Amino acid sequence: MLKIHDITYSVEGRTLIENATVTIPTGHKVGIVGRNGAGKTTLFRIIKGELVLEGGSIEIPKRARIGGVAQEVPGNEVSLLDTVLAEDKERAALMAESETATDPHRIADIQTRLADIDAWSAEGRASSILKGLGFTDEEIAMPCSAFSGGWRMRVALAGVLFSQPDFLLLDEPTNYLDLEGALWLETYLAKYPHTVLLISHDRALLNRAVGSILHLESKKLTLYAGGYDDFAKTRAAQRAVQAAAAKKQDLQRAHLQSFVDRFKAKASKAKQAQSRVKMLEKMEKITAPEDAARVVFSFPEPEELSPPIINLEDAAVGYDGKAILKNLNLRIDQDDRIALLGRNGEGKSTLSKLLSDRLDTMGGRIVRHNKLRIGFFAQHQVDELHLDETPIQHLQRALPDFLPPKLRAKLAGFGLGADQADTEVGRLSGGQKARLSLLLATLDAPHLLILDEPTNHLDIESREALVEALTAYTGAVVLVSHDMHLLSLVADRLWLVKDGRVAPYEEDLDAYRKLLLQGDEKPKSSKKEEKAKPAPKKKASRDDILAARAEVRKCEERVGKLTEMSEKLQVKLANPELYEDKEAAVVWQKKYAEVSEAIDRAEGLWMAALEKLEGLQT
Repeated sequence: MLKIHDITYSVEGRTLIENATVTIPTGHKVGIVGRNGAGKTTLFRIIKGELVLEGGSIEIPKRARIGGVAQEVPGNEVSLLDTVLAEDKERAALMAESETATDPHRIADIQTRLADIDAWSAEGRASSILKGLGFTDEEIAMPCSAFSGGWRMRVALAGVLFSQPDFLLLDEPTNYLDLEGALWLETYLAKYPHTVLLISHDRALLNRAVGSILHLESKKLTLYAGGYDDFAKTRAAQRAVQAAAAKKQDLQRAHLQSFVDRFKAKASKAKQAQSRVKMLEKMEKITAPEDAARVVFSFPEPEELSPPIINLEDAAVGYDGKAILKNLNLRIDQDDRIALLGRNGEGKSTLSKLLSDRLDTMGGRIVRHNKLRIGFFAQHQVDELHLDETPIQHLQRALPDFLPPKLRAKLAGFGLGADQADTEVGRLSGGQKARLSLLLATLDAPHLLILDEPTNHLDIESREALVEALTAYTGAVVLVSHDMHLLSLVADRLWLVKDGRVAPYEEDLDAYRKLLLQGDEKPKSSKKEEKAKPAPKKKASRDDILAARAEVRKCEERVGKLTEMSEKLQVKLANPELYEDKEAAVVWQKKYAEVSEAIDRAEGLWMAALEKLEGLQT
């Protein structure tokens, strides 16, 4: 259980959190929301003990492990798998000690503990997490140095998920994931066995992966039951009640003040007037809820072109003479809203570059309207902004003939006010940088807007504003995004990029989500294949059989130890005295649940080992 009691914290004289109190029960999954700059990341740092409170306290169970994504994974020669395995410090230490220990009792203790923490299946679990986050079998064995910063962040995320801390703190984890990785994470977090605290602006993730929403507003913390949609409805109802109460009180105060003003000079009414003055003084002011600052995106309107604006005929595209996508027969009209679907590495970015004229065709042809203007936004463009220049300077370079007032008006049309216009980009928030990049991508009123992960670093209000802007936009839109909420509201056509082809996906996004979560089904074999005689089976060697038998014995011993431990825990849990200390009872129940889960995994490994041995012996 996490107990936050009456905490206060300020930054540079500005109070972010003041006398805030909340209790989060053990095992709960909680989404943390609030305006940008409200102090959500600061709250994480306070929980981790990185910041010193001005007042109040935070209570966390002794020995509880708190884990978050490392800021950076070293670009060394260690493989991705070994990097993730090393995040389980206890397992790594025990495995290292097991190679040098000589005392029989210590060796036994090490092996028992390794069995308790299910150390033998660690490689399989680590590999499964890395695959879920988009890495292939070949990439898992590659060194970290072979990957860019964004991909290393996925490795860092895999590491903390693998280590399974008692309190898992994730700050915008989907910012460096694609749609497939985000959906996998959503499912993984929903089943995570411990407490999860998740800062996110992804509505789909907040609706499916968490059971509560913790709202940081006006320096206070309020816990709401349910996902984000439930929170939004409850919050809207509360604001409506608060606004009505404030309006009613204002009318009441005006009525009392009117009486005082009319009769305070009359002796016969002096007592009544004085009584109403006291009523006004005692009346506690009800403040109407503040409306969030309106975030906007104002895309310029392009002139209408005759369709199609892009047409591909048997086109192929790739790199270094190797085609990634072939036989592309596609058409885009100016009123199209297209979402590109497909697993990581299938070619969505390659298709985006082809459509935006950043790659040439390797075969076939692509025909673009001769007046076509294309706007292209990708996350890397945010990183390419000049950090030492202001947004107004960026616009002056792009539009040298425009006067400053007109440039400022354009910035305001993308939610960048006077203060941000003259602030160096390096000091802007991630969302403000993204809005500037979107503005630069749309300056010349493009007929086609290609957006690759446009919602990274945008808060929920900004995402809703982007949806409105794209809906009103009169050009074509091609979207690549992990934000299912954005895709569902904007896209009316789905293209699936798979196996070197691009084709319309006739199902909806919910069907695609289910397809990704269940994995690709194995293709049915043809009758000819079914009738074909199997290839002669190679006889297993004696060493293979002996190794398989040793694995069976190891698995059997592991199941036996875990079963013995489970029986001891059952005896302890059957003792009524245990429940006199509720917190201790919760700890032992949690331990029993972990052991039961470990038994299930161990039995699965045992059965697999038996089947393997049986297959070798036949």
